[in-house]
Amino acid sequence: MSTAPPASSVDELCVNTIRTLAMDAVQKANSGHPGTPMALAPVAYTLYTRVMRHSPANAAWPNRDRFVLSCGHASMLLYAMLYLCGYGLALEDLENFRQLGSPCAGHPEYGAAPGIEATTGPLGQGISTCVGLALAERLLAARFNRDGHEIIDHHTFAIASDGDLEEGISSEASSIAGHLGLGRLIAFYDDNHISIEGDTALAFSENVGARYEAYGWHVQHLGEDLALDRIEEAARAAMAVTDRPSLIVCRTHIAQGSPNKQDSAGAHGSPLGEEEIRLTKEVYGWPTEPPFYVPADALEHCRASVGRGEQAEQDWNERMVAYREAQPELADQLAAIFERRSPTLPPGPLKRFEPGTKMATRKASQEVIQVAAALVPSMIGGSADLAPSTLTLVDGGGNVEHGAFGARNLHFGIREHAMGAIVNGMALSGLRPYGATFLIFSDYMKGSIRLAALMELPSIFCYTHDSIGVGEDGPTHQPIEQLAALRATPNINVVRPADAHETALAWSFALRAVNTPTVLALSRQALVVLDPELIPDDAIERGAYVLREAEEAPAVILIGTGSEVGLCLEAAEQLAAGGVAARVVSMPCMDRFELATPAERERVLGPAGTPRIAVEAASPFGWDRWTGERGAVIGMRTFGASAPEAAVYQHFGITVGAVVEQAHALLNS
Repeated sequence: MSTAPPASSVDELCVNTIRTLAMDAVQKANSGHPGTPMALAPVAYTLYTRVMRHSPANAAWPNRDRFVLSCGHASMLLYAMLYLCGYGLALEDLENFRQLGSPCAGHPEYGAAPGIEATTGPLGQGISTCVGLALAERLLAARFNRDGHEIIDHHTFAIASDGDLEEGISSEASSIAGHLGLGRLIAFYDDNHISIEGDTALAFSENVGARYEAYGWHVQHLGEDLALDRIEEAARAAMAVTDRPSLIVCRTHIAQGSPNKQDSAGAHGSPLGEEEIRLTKEVYGWPTEPPFYVPADALEHCRASVGRGEQAEQDWNERMVAYREAQPELADQLAAIFERRSPTLPPGPLKRFEPGTKMATRKASQEVIQVAAALVPSMIGGSADLAPSTLTLVDGGGNVEHGAFGARNLHFGIREHAMGAIVNGMALSGLRPYGATFLIFSDYMKGSIRLAALMELPSIFCYTHDSIGVGEDGPTHQPIEQLAALRATPNINVVRPADAHETALAWSFALRAVNTPTVLALSRQALVVLDPELIPDDAIERGAYVLREAEEAPAVILIGTGSEVGLCLEAAEQLAAGGVAARVVSMPCMDRFELATPAERERVLGPAGTPRIAVEAASPFGWDRWTGERGAVIGMRTFGASAPEAAVYQHFGITVGAVVEQAHALLNS
């Protein structure tokens, strides 16, 4: 039977427990990153047991301090802390690290286990999401705190690696965090000098601390002094700086204590090996057997976090009782945010427009945003320096600025990728955030969009200038493949509305979402406003519906999205004049239509073998599943061109005449 190894203190015992758990888990999985958890064990241990206010018994306590491991490859560091502190992970879960069904995945996955605040792994995303978490804390505090009732006052902590700070997204996010003065954001920078290819000096030689000082951050340098008291002192000094985010630079040693692999790339992404683990445990004065040994004293000491957390939560609950008595309406609003309730919205479109007039769907969106903002107090968003074009500002909402967090309009600057991660961080806090730019620049945001889908967040990404209708700006700004790529991403609803009324329904749909992000693709050019009586209230939920029925059994089905629905309607009229019965289907959300029953699909698209033509001024990729065996797609198979909108559509053959010609070709085939 193993006995607790000698240690100068219970603190050292706990730190070495974290290290050995990481070594053993990675070795058993024969996969993972042992060296970074070994190096960072003192930092994580200090945060969880000395600094952070958190409640392992209730990981969802709203006013808890947040911790995000931005270097998600070091996930065993987080799992070890969650197990030791009593978050509900069992030792068996750690033993099943990186195995199918285990909550201890290769990289932390939000929702897989209590205490995982965000999905991390793609480097740079974690610290950037933390900017959204920290911003949300300031936004909520400005909206709900009152004199004598400061109920929102938590901090956001992160550990970021060299790789995190090399990624461009972290530079974007850190820049805006400094600009806004997010003083409750504290990041530890793991300066271990090691990357997968070797010493970071191969590709990374800048002064990171100086860079962050230039961003407006408060920076401390611990050097190699990772004594627990020094770490705590630095954390508390950072917490005392209320008008700037903080970076604490730590010169760590990867695989601390490993006789042959410390400070080597070999400890980064591979197990240490049985023999090296044995030697390292001997350095720690640790039993070499059994693996996953946890001294009782270490577990008891860390589990004291449960009682401290329960007391902190109880104290806060008492403050909430007093707050509710003093501010009942605000308390109700705040509870809805904490519980992430879907907002209550009226049925049908949030705003009605005059049929037959012409309006760009981005302009319709602007008008709908004003109505939605009045109905959904937690709705807040902005644009990547394109608000005059995306039309996404809340009128009279004010601008969120340093020290002015009670406003509604965010200005992300030209930082699309960070905007996506910040929106995700705000959504994790229960707000209803949106970020806007041109659809072409969704490419810059793809990593953040994908993580929104993976985390099942109701983030809203509002994209305008959605097709070759951009016109004169030319192929660099005309999206072609973007819609197909977004639709191919699991758990995303891509909505491309055909007119102002579908746009109004799209915003309601997006705001009601609970665990799926929504992409809105809106037109630059004006489109005819359809008769709202022809559009069902659940048009977006259905995904597709019959907009125009033929007077007799349809000979051909015309399917369109967005600006091309109007083109399909005109083509149907011409076909009817020539004796060809045509049905027009609007398909604003292909993702939702995939969920329809086979019977509903047939009701909308007709039986198999019916000639079908899909029309979309974008890549035809993915449309063949809807057009079927006797189908055709009129779309874009090349990049666009710089010319006025009408000339571009004519040049690429996306015209009424082309649809009519294709219909006759199918019917005669």
